[in-house]
Amino acid sequence: MAKEPVNHSWLGQALASNLAIPVILGLGRLSQEKDFPTLIRAFAIVRQEMPCRLVILGEGKDRQQLEELAHNLDERGEAAADVSIPGFVENPFAYMSKAAVFVLSSAFEGLPGSLIQAMACGCPVVSTDCPQGPAEILKAGEYGYLVPIGDAQAMADAIRRVLSGDVLKPPPEWLLEFEAEPVLRQYLSVMDVQNAG
Repeated sequence: MAKEPVNHSWLGQALASNLAIPVILGLGRLSQEKDFPTLIRAFAIVRQEMPCRLVILGEGKDRQQLEELAHNLDERGEAAADVSIPGFVENPFAYMSKAAVFVLSSAFEGLPGSLIQAMACGCPVVSTDCPQGPAEILKAGEYGYLVPIGDAQAMADAIRRVLSGDVLKPPPEWLLEFEAEPVLRQYLSVMDVQNAG
């Protein structure tokens, strides 16, 4: 699914040319817990220093607020032309495999599946160090950048590092721990401990 084409000109272009403008990708419900305003502000900071674009996939009640924020990023409203919120897509993996960086901007998570999926698609990641999961998934920042929740400047700095080529990635065998068999063993182990107690 990651190899499928995407119906978005910015990401189609990304494969066609090394000179293409890099795309920062966010994904999730457009609601408060995902904290996309911080991602949009971080994008605006990065955009002042280097060409880039932002795509946020998803739907939700905060769409209008996010669109208004994008339109107010600068006095002329030029930055808004580099922000796209196309809505829900059936295959986010195709976007992940073509983006320059995936950013998880959440204030909190359960298990951030999109972070794991982006990494599985080969996309470098930046994530807030929110509860629960990112620090464990990224091995305390060894496999991707961790930034404080709500800190647009720190997020921008990490995005800029990735776009400048300072990429952190997990070893190839890392993904194996998220396959069905090892996860099932972990669940059974936890249940045995609970039953014994």
